[in-house]
Amino acid sequence: MSAAPDRPLVPEWLRVPDDANHLVEKVWPASAHRDEHGELVIAGIAASALRESFGTPLYVLDEAGVRERARRVREAFQAAAARHGVQARVYYAGKAFLSTEIVRWVTEEGLAVDVATGGELAVALAGGAEPGRIGLHGNNKSVAELERAVDLGVGSIVLDSMIELERLAAIIERAGTSRDAGDIEPQNVLVRVNSGVHAETHDFLATAHEDQKFGFALDDAPAVVARIRELPGLRFVGLHCHIGSQIFGTRGFEESAARLVELHAQLLAGGEVYVLNLGGGFGIAYTSADEPVEIERLADGIVDAVARECEVRGIALPNLAFEPGRTIVGRAGVTLYEVGTVKPVRVTDDLERLYVSVDGGMSDNARPALYGAQYSARLASRTSDAAPALARVVGRHCESGDIVVEAEYLPGDVTPGDLLAVPATGAYCFALASNYNFVPRPPVVAVRDGQARVIVRGESIDDLLARDAGIAASRPVPTPEDSL
Repeated sequence: MSAAPDRPLVPEWLRVPDDANHLVEKVWPASAHRDEHGELVIAGIAASALRESFGTPLYVLDEAGVRERARRVREAFQAAAARHGVQARVYYAGKAFLSTEIVRWVTEEGLAVDVATGGELAVALAGGAEPGRIGLHGNNKSVAELERAVDLGVGSIVLDSMIELERLAAIIERAGTSRDAGDIEPQNVLVRVNSGVHAETHDFLATAHEDQKFGFALDDAPAVVARIRELPGLRFVGLHCHIGSQIFGTRGFEESAARLVELHAQLLAGGEVYVLNLGGGFGIAYTSADEPVEIERLADGIVDAVARECEVRGIALPNLAFEPGRTIVGRAGVTLYEVGTVKPVRVTDDLERLYVSVDGGMSDNARPALYGAQYSARLASRTSDAAPALARVVGRHCESGDIVVEAEYLPGDVTPGDLLAVPATGAYCFALASNYNFVPRPPVVAVRDGQARVIVRGESIDDLLARDAGIAASRPVPTPEDSL
């Protein structure tokens, strides 16, 4: 990310704030505010109370925020589709954040669930998701995972390769011959295709081919679908495509829709094509510079684009499906840390950066290290009148790349013991968490109406040691003399 010419170590978008305590509304949960003492409050609970009850680091998730967003996204796409006389299904992306409570929230708000592994499938089922409203993704689904999906009757399996296609057909054939009835219902499948469109934020790149591990090339899809239609155990229901993530506009979707609808029209010559799944990847605001598009505008723009492409080709608009990704859960999450050390570092003759070390890091948020992701931060336990200082929030891990927030202006008097809050951590932080440096993963606490409860228990060092098979073997075997 480029730096401002007059501030060589500061990202171009970052401005010195008039008030380093201000919570930028679009970045924080809707319930977040400061109380009369200047303390951060989320869903009616003060940050210090959360620390006292659950410790830090701590993932905090605003339940009402997740539910409201799930409901709003569903309603936006269903309304956009209904204007064209078709239906729309919205899938919650399990990979963003998955627990049984999350599954309950989103399914109660009318969302289906997509999963990519046997583990995610197990969590979705434990959370009460109906098998018929689960979609199974993945570029290397195991035989066991496919067998489980078929046995459960999952709503759809997204095929990613010819090997997987034949593997699934063989599984269904075996399952049919092993049952008294002699056969089973055909398994609904979608074919994942690469449209040659890749989008991030406001920009997209359109090419003839994509060099990636997922899906089939557009030119190969007709032969894949023809093979599916030959097999009695498989039922081809439609196409699936995903063009990227953290997307703020509709132009990439519009370009992709044109290519997908052209393929859809070709496939109609051989039989019904019931659904078109356009994926999702809609963006959220991580910093003041991010400007997400209202979900209603996105829904209208994408659905209208598909409808236009169908009209041009004289074909009916199919039912639609979407996988919004991080937009359901991202903004609802805040991570709380405690400041451990503060160290001013002079990086040029006239510029000093404050290194603020917290008690978490890349083990609870790997995205900055993996993708260079940008985040914001604010003091959570108090406000301050101190002048804003350029700061870098870093973790406790033995890595120079262990950065939580690359650049932020914090009050210059930030000190050990302060609570620091990083917003927009609901998606892909808990999901990517690790035990690097043998750091236990934090708990996840849901907050709503002034109440807090643990929805995922945190780990202890004892939990980590319990997995080490060498510990018991290294202990001496007790002898009779030991008890004397």
